[in-house]
Amino acid sequence: MFILTKKETRLIILQRIEFLTPFLKKIRKLFGRYLFSVFISKFFIDPSTIGKAYYNEMKKEYESIKNYIDFEKKDILSIGGGLGGLELIINKELDVKEFTFIERNFVSKKVKYGWDKDNNEAYNDLTILKNFLIKNKLPLSKFTIFNYDKDEFPNKKFDLIISLFSLDYHYNFDIYFDYLKKSSHTSSKIIFD
Repeated sequence: MFILTKKETRLIILQRIEFLTPFLKKIRKLFGRYLFSVFISKFFIDPSTIGKAYYNEMKKEYESIKNYIDFEKKDILSIGGGLGGLELIINKELDVKEFTFIERNFVSKKVKYGWDKDNNEAYNDLTILKNFLIKNKLPLSKFTIFNYDKDEFPNKKFDLIISLFSLDYHYNFDIYFDYLKKSSHTSSKIIFD
């Protein structure tokens, strides 16, 4: 189970609404995403319940990709990994050299799914991401976070590049195409869903 604060819990709910009960989904629909996440989720969402659900879902995601990756001190790039739950599971299961995250650093009032050139929406907070990773046993020395909107991408080759749920939702694949060519080598594995 992951240990979550209320802020982390609210962020996970924004990223993964499937963790809400049917009743809370109905409340969210009535009040709207913004009011629900800012006010109602402060009082009606239990961090331990969401932490357990988030952990179980990340464990399932890990199980779905584990047969495609082999590890001996590998460098991993995560594009749009949310709070990094999958990466925490990978770190627990395998010997990883370093994780690098490329994330957006703001929470939109309303998120529109799908990509077009005007889509400038996201729901993440890099400080919350950093604190969540450290609190859940990923040492600060083992990860680096890059802000997507500052156009400062890591300049290195990665052994594994993962982007689940976000590429071409909030990150246009065309933007990354040239970057992925520069940041991979002949043995790199790239996992997108």
